[in-house]
Amino acid sequence: MVALRRLTWAHDLLQQFRRQRHYWKNMDCALLKPPEEVRGMLELNREAFRKHIKLPRLRVPERDSNKVLPLLKKLLLKMEKLRPVRPLSEMEGDIQSTMREILLHPLAVKSWDCLPTAELEKHNIESGNFYYADLELNYDNWRADEIFKSVLPIEDEGLTSYSRIGHIVHLNLRDHILPYKDLIGQVLLDKVPGCRTVVNKAATIDNTYRNFQMELICGEQQYQVETIENGILFEFDFSRVYWNPRLSTEHERITKMLNSNDVLYDVFAGVGPFSVPAAHKKCWVLANDLNPESYKWLQHNGKRKKCLAHMKTFNKDGRAFLLEDVKPDLLKRWKEDNTKNYQIHITMNLPAMAVEFLDVFRGFLNADEAKDFLNQTLNYPTVHVYSFAKGEDTKTRVRELVEENLGLPLGENLEGIHFVRNVAPKKDMYRVSFRLTKDILLTTAKATSQQIQLKRAASVLLEEDLNIANKVKC
Repeated sequence: MVALRRLTWAHDLLQQFRRQRHYWKNMDCALLKPPEEVRGMLELNREAFRKHIKLPRLRVPERDSNKVLPLLKKLLLKMEKLRPVRPLSEMEGDIQSTMREILLHPLAVKSWDCLPTAELEKHNIESGNFYYADLELNYDNWRADEIFKSVLPIEDEGLTSYSRIGHIVHLNLRDHILPYKDLIGQVLLDKVPGCRTVVNKAATIDNTYRNFQMELICGEQQYQVETIENGILFEFDFSRVYWNPRLSTEHERITKMLNSNDVLYDVFAGVGPFSVPAAHKKCWVLANDLNPESYKWLQHNGKRKKCLAHMKTFNKDGRAFLLEDVKPDLLKRWKEDNTKNYQIHITMNLPAMAVEFLDVFRGFLNADEAKDFLNQTLNYPTVHVYSFAKGEDTKTRVRELVEENLGLPLGENLEGIHFVRNVAPKKDMYRVSFRLTKDILLTTAKATSQQIQLKRAASVLLEEDLNIANKVKC
């Protein structure tokens, strides 16, 4: 009897371990995949997804279902629009008995012995309650990604991701998937809650205003959207401005750096993902964008958030904005006595070309302007410039791009090189943060590449020495 108890305990413990260890994926089970006949389908035929399977089930009295379900929680079959527990009425003599039918995952449960039998028997659930029965699956039971895996060619990379902006789903389809675009659009329209429009990026972003050409795949031709990012509601015409939801984390990082009364000069503000949250935090913001449409929605979003009192907006070239608006405001602040009470930040989020504007800071002050601050410790701004970098060592390359365009090497004023996201194979997006210095603002001559390399090498050695020192302290 003792040996039997120990054997039962060991069996239940093993089953519990298996339930905790495994996560049963439907697409790993051939039985639960859509029919093979849908492979290569170009025009969506929902009826073609119907299939019948034999599925393990457990029949339990309704009064015991709340006690039994926790034992089977990790073994349930979970699919779209399919209830794993459903009512089942049976006749026992002349009395109708209400039962519950529990659908079990065919990978996890092959027989009665795959269940926690000892615990089930305590509730009078025995092997007779276990059985197989037919179940019909249809198009509604699979997610969009499961549909795509079953339809798109196996040998090529499938549809890995998409962006969601309000009611719009935005795709960037590769050439080999384009023949399936109508099907893909219809599936997303069916499966993504609240989706009313599906568009595909039709060309690379190469125009002056950095918005891309798009193709309507299916749904409404309605591009004015509302979307929430980091608790702020933004509204804009997605077809006429640039917006990338994959940058929301980076927008949040910058916003968290800012404190009330800090200053933000946003050179390429777009519709306000940096500027509006900053102004909402009571920072003083000068926000600029060259695109008239972005400028319109920047003002709209600031007004909607009731933060225009802390935000001035401009519609001009970034270089002109820095020289005509940022510089006078910065000089005015330096003449005040309380500049040490806040931080000053300059964001330059135009990764395709922002580094090309960095030469503005070299010789930013002329000799007469510099005289006013000879005996003063200035609150120098921190620049956050975004850039793409291609190649094997993209982190080194992005620093080179900043230094080459700035015309001066970065040393102790380099605050960090932060990876933002991978854009394509061997192409990454970074944020390089550095403080402006007296040397940068007064130097008009551009350093030679040799001088930059020597300063960079010295900076790398200093960084390595600091890392070693920190390790010794630990």
